[in-house]
Amino acid sequence: MISRDQHGISRRNISNGALRVLYRLNEAGYEAFLVGGAVRDLLLGGHPKDFDIATNATPEEVRGLFRNCRLIGRRFRLAHVVFGQEIVEVATFRGIGEEGNADRHVVDGRIVRDNVYGSIEEDAIRRDFRVNALYYNIADFSVRDYVGGMADLEKKELHLIGEPELRYREDPVRMLRAVRLAAKLDFRIDESAARPFARLGALLCEAAPARLFDESLKLFLSGHGLASFRELDRSGLLQFVFPSTAAALSKRHGDEFRRLVECGLANTDHRVQAGKSVTPAFLFALLLWGGVRERAERIIASGGDALHAYGDSAEAVILEQTARVAIPRRFSLVMEEIWALQPRFEQKIKKRVTRLLAHPRFRAAYDFLVVRGQADPSLAELAQWWEQIQVADTARLGELFQQPSPAASDVAVPRAARKRRRRRRRKSVVGEGGAPPAEP
Repeated sequence: MISRDQHGISRRNISNGALRVLYRLNEAGYEAFLVGGAVRDLLLGGHPKDFDIATNATPEEVRGLFRNCRLIGRRFRLAHVVFGQEIVEVATFRGIGEEGNADRHVVDGRIVRDNVYGSIEEDAIRRDFRVNALYYNIADFSVRDYVGGMADLEKKELHLIGEPELRYREDPVRMLRAVRLAAKLDFRIDESAARPFARLGALLCEAAPARLFDESLKLFLSGHGLASFRELDRSGLLQFVFPSTAAALSKRHGDEFRRLVECGLANTDHRVQAGKSVTPAFLFALLLWGGVRERAERIIASGGDALHAYGDSAEAVILEQTARVAIPRRFSLVMEEIWALQPRFEQKIKKRVTRLLAHPRFRAAYDFLVVRGQADPSLAELAQWWEQIQVADTARLGELFQQPSPAASDVAVPRAARKRRRRRRRKSVVGEGGAPPAEP
């Protein structure tokens, strides 16, 4: 037990909604603890956005205390207490339980239902990493540490609670959580926790694609996407979640593709840290571009049309990826448009430039071109040209437009020759009664 004067957690840094839930549970005679990532981040001097609470009150008892509460989940029964935009998640202490219990069901080592309740000590053992098993007690403002989480915070290490292989088989996504926490906190994954990745990484292929989509957003859109990508690649887990990305990194344009992804993720991190909006569509367009480009180049080399090549490649790569990570259609459609517009940036013909500037996805596609230019110096001039064309006045536009090369399809045949001549219909002159007129 770490007393109030031995840790740096202040209630000023805890949300009003979380404090209201903690105090009301405590006043009703229940134990109430802030738990998990919020306690971890507060101890590290951070400012968590989400606050989870653990208690000995059952979900039904929690609902009885709060009119603004709803119960969710089958696998894990939880109470959500809603305060406007804030949702405070309240979980009952998890117990150890026995396999075969009606409230705890395990299939092939994986927990598919778990609503066995227990003590706070049992709850701590059930959590994933030691640094996530720290409890802030609202009754006396102390921090309780049952598994050595405070020591791990000091050493900047991630240790899994329990036997690593067993814990990963219970929930393979814990491997991705280890990568994400290591990247976010700049911690080292303990060797015993990292060793099973090579042997058990393939279990991620069996995880629910929708769950992997949510985990991907946490990995890459939380302000530490670049570190997450590097950790995911270094750990060997990238191939199981983004197989096309991992394969492209080892191909001919692998170094350039890596620069593209890392530049894009660094830009995304800056936007998140500045409070600006980010979209999953742009993120996934970055991660999958290598596979799309490789397929498209093969089609073009065999004589295929460039525009159709990128469309067909995009469809194939997205189909393959959604088998692992369920990318919603509203995002994959945007990704396809971003990719399909890339070849059109090379066509500096006034009419086509005007049409491209008016395209609804122009800005996203242009931003993608800029990142490509950061990764490939040969595209930097093209990206700069398009930057100038967007702000140029009439006089400057005339200077920017250059004559298309003779190889361009628009000038391969003279315009006059391409224009179809209107064929005149020969009139048939017919006399009265339907007979042709007499010869003069």
